[in-house]
Amino acid sequence: MSRAADLVSVLETADSLAIVCHDNPDPDCLASALALEAIALDAAVDDVTIVYGGEISHQQNRAFVNMLDITLEGVTDTAIDEYDCLAFVDHTQPGANTEVAGTVTPDIVVDHHPGESSGARFEDVRTNYGATATIFIEYLQTLEIDLTTRLASALLFALHRERLDFVREPTRREYEAALAVYPDADLEMLEQLYGSAFSPGTLDAIGRAIDSRERRGSSLIASVGVTGETDALPQAADYLLNLEGVDTVLAYGIVGDAIRLSARSIDPRVHIGETLDDAFGELGAVGGHHDMAGGRIELGLFADSADDDDALLEFVGHRITNRFFETLNLDDEHDR
Repeated sequence: MSRAADLVSVLETADSLAIVCHDNPDPDCLASALALEAIALDAAVDDVTIVYGGEISHQQNRAFVNMLDITLEGVTDTAIDEYDCLAFVDHTQPGANTEVAGTVTPDIVVDHHPGESSGARFEDVRTNYGATATIFIEYLQTLEIDLTTRLASALLFALHRERLDFVREPTRREYEAALAVYPDADLEMLEQLYGSAFSPGTLDAIGRAIDSRERRGSSLIASVGVTGETDALPQAADYLLNLEGVDTVLAYGIVGDAIRLSARSIDPRVHIGETLDDAFGELGAVGGHHDMAGGRIELGLFADSADDDDALLEFVGHRITNRFFETLNLDDEHDR
């Protein structure tokens, strides 16, 4: 049987399904959840709920949810153990980048990020794909499920934001998937999504990153400071990657009770996912792809080493900066 048929065989055993997005879900995760919902409904699953942890702070992601009328519930507000089937999309491990407890074993996992197996009954993790949405578009084609305008628009926007807009090592599959959903997408809606305004908090965080940047060679690190805008970190990393002569960027900041990391690299010699793992793997949950990665480090003892936010940022920043540049084998020479 095809992988799509294998997925359906698991869904057909359930009357209810909880689809878990990773914390602070992005369009690739949200569109994948919508695609799985469509497949589940086609397989006669009566009750489908999409849940997420963290917050949706990126202005485009908020607009994405609102314009596509996506109904979401918080993980902590949902009794996921009461559902017959539990699915993870765009992430693999419980307890890592999700508020779902690490003791939970999902029934379904579909992802394109590298990581250890979760032991799910159905697990389709394709690290040679550029987006989880690409995998779901293949499922939809194989199962001959008609695309609604809403779903096609969600999937096309996800492909662009995940890979095609930044030409972040897209595979041929991403272009083929985009062509497959393009005819049914609402292009005016996508144009509106691209025009979503920055929130003041995001703009402030990016401004702090610009001001705090430290560069060594072609690599750069910057702090967004203390912020409630989790999605400001990848936006800051993307923005700073445009600086002339820079090919590797790490943006970090304190969000709630954790240090958040977001990294980008267009240097073919740097695997940024492995770089973050080497630098910070012993401290928290980090990792990712050759060109983009991220992570979370609990403040823990860091928080006990400073009296206020400024002192805490200085303490954290010194250690994050040193570990990052040391892992890249860069010396102490730097510029702004």
